[in-house]
Amino acid sequence: MPTYIVTCKEDASAEEVQATKQHAIDQGGRIGHEYKIIKGFSVTFDDDAITTLETHEHVKAVEVDGIMTTQ
Repeated sequence: MPTYIVTCKEDASAEEVQATKQHAIDQGGRIGHEYKIIKGFSVTFDDDAITTLETHEHVKAVEVDGIMTTQ
């Protein structure tokens, strides 16, 4: 199962971020890491389930988690 990084909108309140995490859990996701610098978290989903989170009202972006490198 792939892991995704979910970024909430900048103006999302703490309660809205929590509601987004709960929505992910309700859709079968497992929360991994909760980020402090950005309003976001990682979540593991079955491949087809992530589309329900991409359309959530407080979500800015959903990206597949991966290794970052610098040049």
